[in-house]
Amino acid sequence: MNYVGLIIGLSCLWLSAIASDPDDLVLVQLPQGKLRGRDNGNYYSYESIPYAEPPIGDLRLEAPEPYKQTWLDIFDATTAPVACLQWDQFTTEDDKLAGAEDCLTVSVYKPKNSSRNSYPVVAHIHGGAFMFGAAALNGHENVMREGKFILVKISYRLGPLGFASTGDADLPGNYGLKDQRLALEWIRQNIASFGGEPENVVLVGHSAGGASVHLQMLREDFGQLAKAAISFSGNALDPWVVQEGGRGRAFELGRIVGCGLAKDSASLKKCLKTKPASELVTAVRNFLIFSYVPFAPFGPVVEPSDVPKAFLTQNPTDVIKSGKFGQVPWAVTYVTEDGGYNAALLLNEWNKYGKSGTVIEDLNDRWFDWAPYLLFYRDSKKTIEDIDDYSRQIRQQYLGNRRFGIESYWDLQQLFTDILFKNSTQDSLDLHRKYGKSPAYAFVYDNPADTGIAHALSNRKDIDFGTVHGDDYFLIFENFVRDLELRPDEQLISRNFINMLADFALSDNGILKYGECVFKDNVGSEKFELLSISKNGCENKQYVEFP
Repeated sequence: MNYVGLIIGLSCLWLSAIASDPDDLVLVQLPQGKLRGRDNGNYYSYESIPYAEPPIGDLRLEAPEPYKQTWLDIFDATTAPVACLQWDQFTTEDDKLAGAEDCLTVSVYKPKNSSRNSYPVVAHIHGGAFMFGAAALNGHENVMREGKFILVKISYRLGPLGFASTGDADLPGNYGLKDQRLALEWIRQNIASFGGEPENVVLVGHSAGGASVHLQMLREDFGQLAKAAISFSGNALDPWVVQEGGRGRAFELGRIVGCGLAKDSASLKKCLKTKPASELVTAVRNFLIFSYVPFAPFGPVVEPSDVPKAFLTQNPTDVIKSGKFGQVPWAVTYVTEDGGYNAALLLNEWNKYGKSGTVIEDLNDRWFDWAPYLLFYRDSKKTIEDIDDYSRQIRQQYLGNRRFGIESYWDLQQLFTDILFKNSTQDSLDLHRKYGKSPAYAFVYDNPADTGIAHALSNRKDIDFGTVHGDDYFLIFENFVRDLELRPDEQLISRNFINMLADFALSDNGILKYGECVFKDNVGSEKFELLSISKNGCENKQYVEFP
C-alpha cells in the first residue's frame, strides 16, 4: 500500500509539474498542429501564423488559397511578422524596396488578465495607402497594458502584387482585400483556441486600413465575421480608394518589367508571374510623378460580376444605396487636419527643374500638372478641359488669387483634408444614415501630437501642423512616426480609446462610448451627430455640414 501510495503521490507531483510548465501556457493547438508563442510578461504573443498558402509562383495575382499544410513539429510563432513586399514611402533611401512576397500571416496578442477566461477580439488592418505599411509597424504595448481584449494583426498583399487589375476576369485585382477577408475567416474559425470570443469581434483600421474595414463591411455577409467595425480616417468613398484607370496601369506595369505590349490580360498575367517580384514592386517608382505622389497608384477596383471569388462588383456608393451590405454598428472618423499627411510632403526642400526651393512653391507653376495626381481625379474626368476646369476651381476656392507658399500652407492643408478625407467621411455617413439599419457613428479628433506624421514627412519642426493623420490612432497602436512617450492628456485619451474598442466588441446592442460620452446614432437623423474629442474631453454636437 505504501508503495502504491508513493507511486500515486509521485504521479500527482508529475502531473502538477506538467500543469505548471510554462511551455504549456504558450502552446496552442490548431487544426494544422501545435504552435508555440512567447510569454512577454504581461501578455502572450503568437506571431506570423500563416492563414493562406504563400502567394508566389502560380498563386501570384490570384485570390488567396486557405492554408492547407500541417505541422509535424511545433510551429515557432515567436518571429515578428514580415512586411509584404512594397515600395515603402518611409524608407529614406532611393531604393525603397522592402518586405517579402510570402507574407500572408496573422499575429495574435493575448493579455494576461486573471479576471477573464476569454476575451473579446479586435482585428486590425494596417494602413499605408494600399501600397506600403506592415502589421508590425502598429505597436500593441498600450493595448496589452490595459489587458481588455485579444488583438489580431492582419498582413495582406500591397501595391501591384495586391491590386494590379485589368478590369476583367483574367486579372480582376483586389487580391489584398481578398487576403483580408480570408484572414477574418481564419479568425472566426481559430480565435477560440487562443481564448478569444469569435462572436465578439470588432474590426478596426486606419487610413487605407480604415477604408479596408469599410470595404469589408460592404460585403453582405460581413456580420458573420465581425459584430462591429470602426474606420479611422479612411473609408470606401475617399477618392484615393476605389479608382478608375487600373487597366492602363496594369498594362503599363507589364511594359515596364519587359512584358512588351501584351495582347490581352491573360498573356499579361502569365508574363507578370514569370518576373521577379522585386521587379514588379520596384516598377512602382515609374508611376510616381515626384516623391511619393500619387500615394496610391494601385488600389481597390470594381470587378466584373462574372469574376470567380469577386470581392467588389459595384461602386461603394451603389452598394450602400442597395442596402445589401453588412448591417453591423459602424463608426467613421476624421481628424481636423488629416490632409497634413499630403500637404507636409510639399514643404520639403528640393532642387529640380533648374531651381531650388520648397516643393510647395513649385505648385504655382505646376498646379495643373500635379493637382490631378495629388487629389486623384486624373482618371475620373472625361477630358483635359474637365481636369483643368476642376483644378482651377479648387485652387480658386481655397487660395483665391494668392500664391502657394509657406504663408498659405494651412489653406493647402485644408484643401487636402477636405477633398481626400473629410468630405467623403460626411458622404459615407450620409449614405449610411439614409440606407443603413444598424447604428452609424462618427467622431472628429482635435488634439495635436507634439511630433507626428507631418513632421516626419516634411523634416520640419518649425511649423504648427495641427491635428494630423494618425494623431488619434497612434495613441492606441504605437507608430514610429509619432512620440511613443505620451503626455498626461494623451495617456487618458489612449485609455478611453482602448476601452471604447473593448466595450464595442462586447456590446449586445451596438452602443459605442468614449469616456463619459455615449455616441449618438446617425441613422434616421436629420442632422449629423458628431462626437468631438479633444484634450478637454468629449462632446456630442449636431451639424448640417461637418466643421
